[in-house]
Amino acid sequence: MTTRSSRLGLRATPQQEAVLRRAAEASNKSMTDFILDSAYQAAEQILLDQRLFLASASQSQALLSLLDRPAHGNAGLKDLFSRRPPWNA
Repeated sequence: MTTRSSRLGLRATPQQEAVLRRAAEASNKSMTDFILDSAYQAAEQILLDQRLFLASASQSQALLSLLDRPAHGNAGLKDLFSRRPPWNA
C-alpha cells in the first residue's frame, strides 16, 4: 500500500455530503477512499478522452479513405512553410 503524503481539502453542501456518505457506505469504503477513488477514475477518464476516441467500423473506414487520398495543393500552407521561422530570424 502506498503512503498518502498530499492533503486535499474540499467543501460540500449538506446534500452532497449525505449522498457521498451513503455511496461510500454502500461501497464499503471510507469517505476518503470513496471520494479519492471516484475522483481518480473520473480524472483518468477525462485524460483518456483527450487522447483516445472510438469510431464505428464505417467511421473508421471513412477516416482511412480520407487519409489515403492524395494530398492537394494548399497555397496557404505553401506560403507558411516558405517563411523563415521566427527563431531563425
